[in-house]
Amino acid sequence: MTDHRARFLQLALRVDALRFGEFTLKSGRTSPYFFNAGRFDSGASLAELATCYADAVEAAGVPFDVLFGPAYKGIPLATALACEFARRGRDYPVAFNRKEAKAHGEGGMLIGAALEGRRVLIVDDVITAGTAIREALGLIREAGGVPAGIVIALDRQEAVDPAVSRRSAAQTVADEQGLPVVAVARLADLLDFTVGDALKAQRERLLAYRAAYGCD
Repeated sequence: MTDHRARFLQLALRVDALRFGEFTLKSGRTSPYFFNAGRFDSGASLAELATCYADAVEAAGVPFDVLFGPAYKGIPLATALACEFARRGRDYPVAFNRKEAKAHGEGGMLIGAALEGRRVLIVDDVITAGTAIREALGLIREAGGVPAGIVIALDRQEAVDPAVSRRSAAQTVADEQGLPVVAVARLADLLDFTVGDALKAQRERLLAYRAAYGCD
């Protein structure tokens, strides 16, 4: 496991963004773990998280010109990532969207840097069904931007409908849009992480869940 993946999982556990137990997901499935990026709710945790994102993006080698954070969780994530890249000497512009168009002031759905003619990297927490990402892609293209890729914190590597296909939401979006989807960490990394004594008790339940719902 690369260093940024281990650092991310350690951080997620420390701030309680990654929890173990029994959690009913929106899909109705009962999951042995739950990830909530909203728990990265301090300057220090967001700054540390941004280093993990930046390392993942740099390792993937995705070329881009501007960062885009889909409302709502993507907004602080993209902003924190821009600050981290600036700290590394790479000053990227940032943009994000509103949930509803604004009729007064500057108006429109988008806030921040112009997207026209620029390669845009979308920054978000997870891809569940892909709906929010597809909406963001539509806004970017409508504004003249060129989607360059997507970076997320955690890829659950979970099939949307195992009876139909063992493709995950992230794989489906990547194939459908022809874009790279970069994850800071994946379920496979979490399973590697549970080999140690600290999370060993969680491993069997995670393996059983992957057997039932995991993607190819």
